[in-house]
Amino acid sequence: MATLMDKAKGFVVDKVVGMEKPSADITDVSIKHVNTDSVTLDADVDIMNPYSHDLPIGGIAYRLRSADKVIASGNIADPGSIMANDKTRFNIPMKVPYNFIITLMKDLGKDGDLDYEWEVGLTMHIPIVGKFTLPISKEGALKMPTLSDIF
Repeated sequence: MATLMDKAKGFVVDKVVGMEKPSADITDVSIKHVNTDSVTLDADVDIMNPYSHDLPIGGIAYRLRSADKVIASGNIADPGSIMANDKTRFNIPMKVPYNFIITLMKDLGKDGDLDYEWEVGLTMHIPIVGKFTLPISKEGALKMPTLSDIF
């Protein structure tokens, strides 16, 4: 009886491992709004759902890092669902105070841009598999606004 159960478990594990999983990509990170005390950044995350039914997203966790420092992080609870057999775009806004950017001045250097690493974890509920977190990240550089951009 134990060997039959082991074979059944092995069969299920092989099928789950071979299942196509949702994929995601951070397509754009941009400056949305600039004011006198902070910069609001936006990241667009495109998620592809290979299944024939919608997948509810339980939450989005994000972290923005630069020069080995965490600039901002947070969670977005229950942002919606990923459409069946389609690509769904989620927008993640984040407010970064200028006083933190000032501490990163040496990274800004001569070129006036901020090198970043954006990490996002999408937690979803996949039938049979259960709770699944899809980790994605993107590295890049943002051109920072000058004083003339602010005023």
